[in-house]
Amino acid sequence: MLWLFWLCFAFLAYTFVGYPALLWLISSLRNRTHRRAIVEPTVSVLITACNEGSRLGRKLVNTLALSYPRAKLEIIVASDGSEDDTDALVSSFAEHGVKLVKVTPRRGKNHAQMMARDASTGEILVFTDVSVHLEKDAVHNIVANFADASVACVSSEDRVASGGHDIGGEAAYVGFEMWLRRLESLIGSVVTASGSFFAARRGVCMQWHPDQTSDFFVALHAIEQHQRAVVDPLSLGYYGLAPQSGAEFQRKVRTIVNGLHVFFTHCGLLNPVRYPFTAWQLVSHKLCRWLAPFAILGLLLASAFLSGAGTFYRLCLLAQVVLYAAGCVALIWDWLLRSRVFRLASFFLLGNAATVTAWFKFCLGERFVVWQPTHRA
Repeated sequence: MLWLFWLCFAFLAYTFVGYPALLWLISSLRNRTHRRAIVEPTVSVLITACNEGSRLGRKLVNTLALSYPRAKLEIIVASDGSEDDTDALVSSFAEHGVKLVKVTPRRGKNHAQMMARDASTGEILVFTDVSVHLEKDAVHNIVANFADASVACVSSEDRVASGGHDIGGEAAYVGFEMWLRRLESLIGSVVTASGSFFAARRGVCMQWHPDQTSDFFVALHAIEQHQRAVVDPLSLGYYGLAPQSGAEFQRKVRTIVNGLHVFFTHCGLLNPVRYPFTAWQLVSHKLCRWLAPFAILGLLLASAFLSGAGTFYRLCLLAQVVLYAAGCVALIWDWLLRSRVFRLASFFLLGNAATVTAWFKFCLGERFVVWQPTHRA
């Protein structure tokens, strides 16, 4: 149990402290900045929607307000088997140049993106979700990164729109994740883009997996083609929170199952001889994060057995019990979520429970190809 305790402790310390620290150190020594310049290639903005009649109008108005030259901007909505007024709504924007691609029967978000790609003509493809609000110069900013010929994929940075509320756990997690990606981008490439808003050259999108998560595999394809996937801190995508913890739990499970699918079908990138930094990033950023809940359970078990061996182990056990108990009661009594402490504890518990659930579903062969859009505030 002593070995289990310290192995789990070391694993968690590396995953959440050691890896970020090493990234920071390496990025300060190996800073591969890329060229940004005002360029205006033809751009296709691809939006996927499924029964989004209540929100899509705002998204289209937001997209039409972008400052990019209209003669070089194409807007396509791929409606994935929508049964509400989504298709009619898109058609009402036809006079503004918005094109509708009907996908029937419903085949899932990534298949719909592939159909939109086939209908598009732009040199640069910009993928964005209905729930994401873009700033007026968002496309100009993200396209500026393609002035560097080595860049094939560009990720935005996520921002959680608070609406005046304290958003606690998710905002902290998103901030940490964006910081990590920024460091990875400085070293060479990120291994995943932000699915809510990212851009890629058409060439890197020609090989497509309609049953996998595009923001993950497009970034990996860029690396396989010896190009870069980078982060642009000036390109921001704003989205709200899922109103219910159950919806957020299901979203996390779906995201992790799909991520595992991409990870294990791109094992060639784990070769440390051909892709030394990418292999390290994939294991440290992705696999270690997905294995962390099992290390957390191991640490709890070992702490319980070692609680009689000294004050240090008793305090470790007490800290873990308090954390998990706070998360459980916050999920039972929603009013406790007004407290930042309880909100962080519940977010931590929810995320790790979703990861364990995702592993079981993945190992049982379950895949989430047909997605249910998360309605955010």
